[in-house]
Amino acid sequence: MGNAVLITLNSDIEEIEALAKSIDHKIIKVFFQHREKPDVNTYVGRGKIKEIKEFLENKEVDLIIVDGELKPSQWFKLEKEFEKEVYDRVRLILSLFAKRAESMEAKLQVKLAQLQYERPFVRELIHRARAGEHPGFMAGGEYQVDDYYEMIKRQMKDIRKKLEKLRAGRELRRKHRYEAGFYLIAIAGYTNAGKSSLLNLLSEERVKVEEMLFSTLSPTTRKISKKFLSTVGKPPLLLTDTVGFIKDLPSWIIDAFHSTLEEIAVADLILLMVDLSEPVDKIRTKLKTSLKELVEISAESPILLVFNKIDRISSEQEMNNKIEKLMDIIDNRSYSCISVNKRLNIDELFTAISKNLPSFVEIKMSLPLNKESQRFLSLLHERTWIMDIKYSDKILVHLATNQRVSEKIIEMVKQIDGRILTAK
Repeated sequence: MGNAVLITLNSDIEEIEALAKSIDHKIIKVFFQHREKPDVNTYVGRGKIKEIKEFLENKEVDLIIVDGELKPSQWFKLEKEFEKEVYDRVRLILSLFAKRAESMEAKLQVKLAQLQYERPFVRELIHRARAGEHPGFMAGGEYQVDDYYEMIKRQMKDIRKKLEKLRAGRELRRKHRYEAGFYLIAIAGYTNAGKSSLLNLLSEERVKVEEMLFSTLSPTTRKISKKFLSTVGKPPLLLTDTVGFIKDLPSWIIDAFHSTLEEIAVADLILLMVDLSEPVDKIRTKLKTSLKELVEISAESPILLVFNKIDRISSEQEMNNKIEKLMDIIDNRSYSCISVNKRLNIDELFTAISKNLPSFVEIKMSLPLNKESQRFLSLLHERTWIMDIKYSDKILVHLATNQRVSEKIIEMVKQIDGRILTAK
């Protein structure tokens, strides 16, 4: 693990320390400067720069981390001052994304974000090179940065084309799911809130769960287990686990992950997960960040707040006190308090899900007793929630489904000489 030095204007360094650790760096020294705005030239003042340089003389440090977003000119001056590689918060996050990316789509999205990040820095290097200054660490010495800039533009164009093809394929799969009668529920929230664990519990499958930042970069979609469906009394539900949120994520990074985050925006319901075991001030920050980023991706679906990890809270009174202090952010949204780890209040969660999903149509029908009806029933079992079936000289079926599927079912009943008794 490499050694890093942190430069920050923010006294809360827990998150940036976790980010550094995730790319295998330990912060051995924190240099804090209390000021409202960063210095326009070097982010921190000259006195702090001198203090940091003196520290570096006697320590093995291979990375300088700035807990903020650097302008290209600031980055260039800091690398020149310290003669070390300098990462700002955004570059640190992108490095972690690159490390976590496994699917082709995730790798393309990360690469697009990295190139988007590099563009203004390369422009700065071109300016410096033409002024006779050495380009710095990112450009690799005397590398022809103007050629590199043109290559970046070509690569970005190519990646966008590839991502659009993948997005079109995802859109087609989504369309098929809708036509098959599925409701789509997206699990969103701050990184490490327990999203993948909830997906595993409700689908009874094993998706990788690791106590580390951004273990999920690609959306994972699973069908909710039938044993839970019997509780909720709904047509088939699909759950999608998505990339975790984090504060101060630039809008252009969100844009790069548009095709992934689109799964949240088009969902019938969003489960916004929150770790309730943390201090209230941290919960407030993370909840505000998550809600802000849902706005960024134009998510307009109903939001159900899921406060997780209540098993780590000492008493019900403490839990209620926390919820009370968050009511101004919760506003009029529905919420549920659960523990995925201890399987607490999962039935209550499904009751809340049931209340927040779009309304569905109940249909009662009479079908002839023949093979064609049996084939039709198999289809209904896959695409709807069968509430009751009675057999006599005909088949009486009572089912529930969503609006878009109900219209097709009514038409198909007529085609096999069946009869719709009620549809409401």
